[in-house]
Amino acid sequence: QVQLVESGGGSVQPGGSLRLSCAASGSIFMINAMGWYRQAPGKQREMVATITSGGRTNYLDSVKGRFIISRDNDKNTVYLQMNSLNPEDTAVYYCNTDLTTTWGTPSMDYWGKGTLVTVSS
Repeated sequence: QVQLVESGGGSVQPGGSLRLSCAASGSIFMINAMGWYRQAPGKQREMVATITSGGRTNYLDSVKGRFIISRDNDKNTVYLQMNSLNPEDTAVYYCNTDLTTTWGTPSMDYWGKGTLVTVSS
């Protein structure tokens, strides 16, 4: 059993900052990529940022230069530092990780339950 627990969401004014955290726990052998996705009301879920086990990152174009993804492999935790937030960033943010639970088995995707980020004046 694997759990992903997100924290750090909330309400902020335009131009503000928030830091999201997501800790993976349970039966984990190896974590590959970790990432953050978001879903705004009436829209499809989209990738915000991902980071490989080696630290290579990828970002949604609209958040480049404003968001920073990082991870602590010792803590099985991924972070998303969000700066210069604007109302278009309002969404439920979901943590995602690709991991294996046992040596020799295929990796699988796991999702957190989501944390709401609201950017409004």
